[in-house]
Amino acid sequence: MNVVVIGSGPAGVMAAIRSAELGAQTALVTRGAFGGMAANDGPVPVRTLAYAARLMRDARQLERYGVTVSSPRLDYERLLERVRQVVAEVRDHSSLRHEIDRLGVRVHEHAGTARFGDAHTIEAGSGLRLPADRVVLCPGGASRRLGVPGSELAATHSDAWSLREVPRSLLVVGAGMTGLQVATVFHAFGARVQLVQSGPRILAAEDPEVSAAVAETLRAMGIEVREGIGTIGSLEKTAGGVRVHVSKDGVRDALEAALVVTTIGWVAETTGLDLAAAGVETDARGFVQVDDYLQTSAPHVFAAGDVLGRALIVPPALHDGYVAATNAVQGRALRRESSPDPIGSFTDPEYAHVGIREDQAPAGAFVVGRVHFGETTRTLIDGRTTGFCKIIAEHGSGRILGCHVVGERAVDIVQVAAVAMAGGLRVDQLARVPLSYPTYAGILARSAYRAAREIDPTLNVLEHRDSG
Repeated sequence: MNVVVIGSGPAGVMAAIRSAELGAQTALVTRGAFGGMAANDGPVPVRTLAYAARLMRDARQLERYGVTVSSPRLDYERLLERVRQVVAEVRDHSSLRHEIDRLGVRVHEHAGTARFGDAHTIEAGSGLRLPADRVVLCPGGASRRLGVPGSELAATHSDAWSLREVPRSLLVVGAGMTGLQVATVFHAFGARVQLVQSGPRILAAEDPEVSAAVAETLRAMGIEVREGIGTIGSLEKTAGGVRVHVSKDGVRDALEAALVVTTIGWVAETTGLDLAAAGVETDARGFVQVDDYLQTSAPHVFAAGDVLGRALIVPPALHDGYVAATNAVQGRALRRESSPDPIGSFTDPEYAHVGIREDQAPAGAFVVGRVHFGETTRTLIDGRTTGFCKIIAEHGSGRILGCHVVGERAVDIVQVAAVAMAGGLRVDQLARVPLSYPTYAGILARSAYRAAREIDPTLNVLEHRDSG
């Protein structure tokens, strides 16, 4: 059996590995460099830039701890060189790439845009032509652009990460995860940043308490946050950069910056694929439609990753790639199962969650355990007292329904909560886990204890630990 995987992001790489493991002759076709957006234009370079921003922030606190240094100064060219080094190191040392090579997967890098020549043939701009008994589509996604006059004047997040210098002022349109990453990184690097959102609050997919806390912190840092700005009508070039015209309830306004970056969502990267040639259907938004086995409307074509328009993060993409390839080779053998996927962002402040929001919990059937960062020892030691952790639990059983964190190490804290949820721990059980002291993870146990006390006011966590 010949299996062709299109795309070399997390979903595509996992699909190729799984297909080859099952004995199929597997080819992996990628338009650019191996690794897709995650390695070349996503988490790896972005996290490197965010780490530099964190170092700049931490350096400003050294005096509080008796460490005297000169004021930190950013050499952006050297930082970009470091980003390139990290991206290359991740590619060169990727265990997944080593596995791809070990299994004999034929990798066609820089092949250009892949397309269906016919239902069972994949072609690429490089002149490549591959027979395909089965196809796994993992082409990923791309930034959605504004559909208004002058939209070509705005950069995307990808353009922002490729800038050769830090702009003096930046207007970020769209305040989701990506927008906040762009805003906080370049603010740390010295740009004057405006972050605007058409809707009523930033981070609309997050718990409202998280949105409010992050917005308050960003404003305190000096980022101008404007929510509910209304509709964007057009963009125009000015002597100093770009002007964005907006209107709300008949009132017009204009925003201006040296650079405008739009982060308003994602579209499936299916341009040029000619899905119709294989009978693959998409939804109204352009994302590929699949069933629970990740099979498309064409029985021999499966799909995984961002092209589905689901959770646009790496862990579910890896899982989907495994499921799609298994079913492509073995038939409908494996159903895609939902799991508590932790989602977070390495912004400043960090925020993360796993499970449901408080406003999604069944009314009257849940409890909340909330702890502010300033109540814990480690945050006081590190001077990182802004933020909170809250756990949402089912009232009767104590089952953990969700966890939301804003503040230092939020992403890491939520990973622990995700493990607890996957393991079926109740809040009282999590509360008596003797986590090391003083750590950021300790705030999670304290939040669990408060939630457990809402269910059983007689609970004594020390008694539980002694008996456990």
